[in-house]
Amino acid sequence: MDVFLGEKLFSNRSKNGLMTYVLPKKDFNKVFAMYSTHYGSIDSEFIVPDTGEHLKVPEGIAHFLEHKMFEMEYGNVFDKFAELGASSNAFTNYTNTTYLFSATSSFEQNLNLLLEFVETPYFTEESVEKEKGIITQELKMYEDEPEWQVLLNLLRCLYHHHPVRIDIGGTVESIQKIDVDTLYKCYNTFYHPSNMVLFVTGCIEPAEVFELVEKHESRKETGTQPPIERIYPEEPDSIKDPASTVRLDVAEPLFLIGFKDGDVGYDGFKLLKKEICTGILMEVLFGKSSVLYERLYEEGLIDDRFSFSYEGQKDYGFCTIGGETRDPERLHKEILESIHRSRERGVAEEDFVRVKKKFLGDFIQGFNSIEFIATSFVSYYHKKIDIFDYMKALNEITFEDVSGRLKTFFDFSKHAVSTVMPK
Repeated sequence: MDVFLGEKLFSNRSKNGLMTYVLPKKDFNKVFAMYSTHYGSIDSEFIVPDTGEHLKVPEGIAHFLEHKMFEMEYGNVFDKFAELGASSNAFTNYTNTTYLFSATSSFEQNLNLLLEFVETPYFTEESVEKEKGIITQELKMYEDEPEWQVLLNLLRCLYHHHPVRIDIGGTVESIQKIDVDTLYKCYNTFYHPSNMVLFVTGCIEPAEVFELVEKHESRKETGTQPPIERIYPEEPDSIKDPASTVRLDVAEPLFLIGFKDGDVGYDGFKLLKKEICTGILMEVLFGKSSVLYERLYEEGLIDDRFSFSYEGQKDYGFCTIGGETRDPERLHKEILESIHRSRERGVAEEDFVRVKKKFLGDFIQGFNSIEFIATSFVSYYHKKIDIFDYMKALNEITFEDVSGRLKTFFDFSKHAVSTVMPK
C-alpha cells in the first residue's frame, strides 16, 4: 500500500510461479489488464533451462512470436475479444512482450481469454510461412518511416554489438530463418509463468481476480523453472560511429543526437534513481522552460515537436534529443555548446527544485489513468523496481546528484548523431 497516494496493491503468487497484482480503482467503469513476459528483442541468445542447450535464435523472433500468439486453432483472438466487447492489443519492445485488454463488461470471460491464448502456443509450418510474408511487409514499411529510421540508425552508431542496435522486428533475412521448432523453444523458455507477471487495475475486486487466476492456472501442469541465463555480447564503452545520414521522403530534416550511458550493470532501486535523476537533468537542460528551448524555438530552429528521452535498462542506457529542424548541423552545435556551458557553470538550483516538483506532480497525476498505472507497473516490474518506490527515489535525489550526473553522463566522446534528410 502507498499511504501518500492512497492506493492499495494486492498480490498473489500461484504455485507455478506466476505473480498476479491487482490495484483496484473503484471510480473507474472499466478494467485494464496486462499479461507480460520478461522477453524482448534483445534476448536472442540464451541457455535453454530444460536442456542446457546454448541457443542463438534469429533476430526479431520475440516480435514474431507475439504476432503468432493471437492465432489459435479456432481462429483469431482479436475477434474473440471484440465479441466480448473488449479492446485488445500487444507490443514487443527491447526487454518485454506484453498482451493487454480493456473492457467495461464480461471481465471474467476476457481475463480467461487473455490467460488462455497467452498460455496456449499454436504454431504450424503453414501459418509461420504466412507470417513471414506479413512481417516482411511490415519491416519494409518501417524502412520508409523517418521517425523509426532516425532512432534505429542512432542506436547503430552508439552500439557496436549489443542487440539493442537491431530492429525489434529483426530483418527480412533473419525472419526467414524462423521455424516452428525454434518458436516453441523460445516460448517454453520465456513464457514460463515464473518469467511473467499479470497486472489488473480498474473497477475490480482483488479476490475475484485471484480466484479466476488460481482456477485457470491449477488446470495446467507447469513445473518450476530455474532462472533464465541470457547471453549478451561484450559491448565496448566507446561508440561505433559518430554519425549517420540517410535520405527519405520528408519535408524537413529529422535530427537526433544521442549519448551512450556507461553507468550500467544494475537494476532495482538504484536504476530507478538514475533514471529519475537523468530525467530531471534533461528537463532542466532541454525542457520547454529551458533557456535553450526558448531561444531555439524563437529562432525557428526547432518547433514544439522537439523532444528528449532516456532509456535505462540493466545492460544498456542511452538518451535521445532532437526533432525536425531546418539546420541539423547548427542544432547539433547548439546542443553541444549548451551542454558544455552547463557543465562549466552548473545548473541552477531553482531549476532543479522546480523540475523535481513537476516530476512529483506528473507521477501523482498519472494515477488518474489506469493505462499509465498498468504500463508503468509492468515496465518497472521487469526492472525489479516497485512502482511505489518512485516517490522515495525522487525525494532522495539531491541537487548534487543531478550536478554529478551532468558531469558524468554527457561525455562528448560517447555521443553520435543521426539525420534523415529530404530526398
